[in-house]
Amino acid sequence: MTETLDAAQNQPAGYVPPKIWQWDKENGGQFASVNRPVSGATHEKALPVGKHPLQLYSQGTPNGIKVTIMLEELLALGHSGAEYDAWLIRIGEGDQFSSGFVEINPNSKIPAMMDYSTNPPTRLFESGSILFYLGEKFGAFLPREHHKRAETMNWLMWQMGSAPFVGGGFGHFFTYAPFKMEYPINRYAMETKRQLHVLDTQLARNEYVAGDQYTIADMAIWPWYGSLMRDGYGAQEFLSVHEYRNVDRWADLIGNREGVKRGQMVNRTAGAPETQLRERHTASDFERNRQDMVEARGGERI
Repeated sequence: MTETLDAAQNQPAGYVPPKIWQWDKENGGQFASVNRPVSGATHEKALPVGKHPLQLYSQGTPNGIKVTIMLEELLALGHSGAEYDAWLIRIGEGDQFSSGFVEINPNSKIPAMMDYSTNPPTRLFESGSILFYLGEKFGAFLPREHHKRAETMNWLMWQMGSAPFVGGGFGHFFTYAPFKMEYPINRYAMETKRQLHVLDTQLARNEYVAGDQYTIADMAIWPWYGSLMRDGYGAQEFLSVHEYRNVDRWADLIGNREGVKRGQMVNRTAGAPETQLRERHTASDFERNRQDMVEARGGERI
């Protein structure tokens, strides 16, 4: 069908998809240097292991932030078994393709975690899976009552299925693509606004996403949609986020939690240095090893 259309209208003008797609390393875009059409390790490198049973390998993207929020919230509740080491995986440099990381997550996406408190140790990947695992392990932020638990899982899965249209769709073409294209931006902006309306409608009836309790559903959804309401992709005016008053209320409600404030700092590499804790091995790191402090000491962690 594509061959019968006027190829001059395609982008770039004259482009017709080939019969067989071939990988072109120079395909452009911010992540062209690390994206590839095959899985597996590109280099041998073991992952570091700290002193805590929970070892997290991540970066402070929305998917990574979900897990560090959960861990900090568990610690705030007094679950000492949730103490963890958070190691920075620089996805822009391809750390996720090391042999050690691929051994935990064959899909080479952050976050990934090992739980050494079990015998044998438990490997964990996919942020939603990790949230569910931790909720079950510690009996927190995952309701036990049948209907509340089902609703929490409904919204957790909603986020896992919906956010790729926001990040890989809207965010990619609006921010990261090598040039602006009207069709994909319009398509994914429409879908992003539809999702915001879904969330706004739900939050008009509920204090939190899944009802009257703060759950792993909020932890999963806030890093993506709370960010869209504030500074994500620099698209707030473009998306008219002021229209979603209930999401706005909820974004503040979640964002003002101390566990959330700490969690979003961990493994963060963007923004002001005082908002970044690139590695986290103990609670005191928030007072001793923020990036502004590390830089002031010439790069030394203490």
